[in-house]
Amino acid sequence: MFFNEIPENHPTPSLVVDGNILQGNLDRMQKYCTEHKLKLRPHTKTHKSVEIASRQIASGASGLTVAKVGEAECMFAASPDIFLAYPAIGQNRLERLGDLAARCADRGGSVCVGVDSQQAAEFLSAAAANRGLRIGILVDLDVGFHRTGVESSQDAVALCQWIDQCPNLNFQGVMCFPGQILPNAPDDAWAHYTQRLAVVVDVLRRSGIVVPRISGGSTPSACESHRNPYLNEIRPGTYIYNDLNEVRLGVATIENCAARIIATVVSTPTKSKFILDSGSKTLSSDRNCVDPDSGFGMVVEYPAGKISRLSEEHGEVTFPENYTGPRPNIGDRVWIIPNHICVCVNLQNNFYLAENNKLSEYRVDARGLLT
Repeated sequence: MFFNEIPENHPTPSLVVDGNILQGNLDRMQKYCTEHKLKLRPHTKTHKSVEIASRQIASGASGLTVAKVGEAECMFAASPDIFLAYPAIGQNRLERLGDLAARCADRGGSVCVGVDSQQAAEFLSAAAANRGLRIGILVDLDVGFHRTGVESSQDAVALCQWIDQCPNLNFQGVMCFPGQILPNAPDDAWAHYTQRLAVVVDVLRRSGIVVPRISGGSTPSACESHRNPYLNEIRPGTYIYNDLNEVRLGVATIENCAARIIATVVSTPTKSKFILDSGSKTLSSDRNCVDPDSGFGMVVEYPAGKISRLSEEHGEVTFPENYTGPRPNIGDRVWIIPNHICVCVNLQNNFYLAENNKLSEYRVDARGLLT
């Protein structure tokens, strides 16, 4: 239901999601996980929508992943089984997390948190004790991306063992973010990734500690996750909508990009340039991860054009010097595939879901929930 079927009075710029493409993306990832006996716990940072999260659960996801407590509080409406893949540090977060853990337990679910330090685990233990409950823990391992995560295997094992003995915590396994593993990565990269998990998990199992969950995965590597035999859960996020990053990485096509910005041409100041009503406050200033100089997204109708500069409310699209193809007129509407859809979504109050020959408006429920 893209472009030609959108009503002429539809406001721009706005985010529109094609329901058929969305469902196709959802089904493909769930099918892959089912075939390879992987639990799918999608990260909701991409869509930030209870409606979309509920569809993921209905299609077979085992639970949801979030980064912040505010997102967890929001996504409780879709599932009481929530993993916070981010250290919960600070009194306000911890108090709210304790409240949420109690609510999830009342609905037969649970809250689990990723940590990479004993201090973070101690904070969570105290919060759990205050509520008379236990909070699940996955220990975050650095497998090569070098963001969070315990770097030393020996330190990781020691942290897991300490958590396993903590009365207010429930050791559930280990997590990691293999952001350095890109599509078609060589075998030695996957072997290193596997070994980083194996060293910790095998030691724990030999010592009698059960490691029920080994959680990893990102959208670029998601459908190759079977190459790491230790994984039994993955947490991709972007796959649900896709974006120009995933297209340029080769894990999606333009046809798999479910979420797009509809924009209006508001000026044609020169023959080689036109201006859209969508700037950095709509598209974000994120550059493409594969080709940083390629602009701030792609105009579907004018792929030769480059979104070369953004100000807050202006998107400047320039044609190559020798361009002889069609050009838009003032008032024309075009579709943009953003470089990074996760950030783009977080800039919108609402999105429009186009399916079954109608356009329905939904809130971006978890927009701006940074605490």
